[in-house]
Amino acid sequence: MGRWEPNARGRLEQAALELYGEHGFDATTAKQIAERAGLTERTFFRHFADKREVLFPHGNPLLERLVGALADVPPETAPIDAVSAALQGASDLFRERGDLARRRQAVIAAHAELRERELIKLAALAAALAGALRERGVPEPAARLAAEAGMAAFGVAFDRWIVDPEGLDLSRLVRDAFTELKAVASGGGL
Repeated sequence: MGRWEPNARGRLEQAALELYGEHGFDATTAKQIAERAGLTERTFFRHFADKREVLFPHGNPLLERLVGALADVPPETAPIDAVSAALQGASDLFRERGDLARRRQAVIAAHAELRERELIKLAALAAALAGALRERGVPEPAARLAAEAGMAAFGVAFDRWIVDPEGLDLSRLVRDAFTELKAVASGGGL
């Protein structure tokens, strides 16, 4: 093998998801992942600290997109509408990586420790959204409520998207979930 391998990280991610799906997360080793990708175990550890990091990488592109999309929303927009717009805007990340996102979610759903880590990641996203709302001048507790409710609506939309790969695009499902959230909050959705 050469010293430099094109798209090594992507190949490792792909191989890991395949193996996690075939053998389960616990039964898969870093060495097996590297071999499936046609790389060395050393290369695996240059890209990932451990096999969990394939699913939960450092540096969260979704968080970066959310905060960036929120910054693009006009300042006079109501907090819950700003969060909705940010989540809809960030949904394109899943369109680009839909198959990987679905396989990743299947692995996480099958493993309690990974589900716990996913919840921690989602809480970090809500905290980042709340912080970005506070920077926009939204006071507490409104910033936190909008961010937490927004992440709950996103979770509902994401779950719908995961089970229906041929269905609506995630951005549309996010918009629909926020419409339902507003209806429930106003007493009309009960």
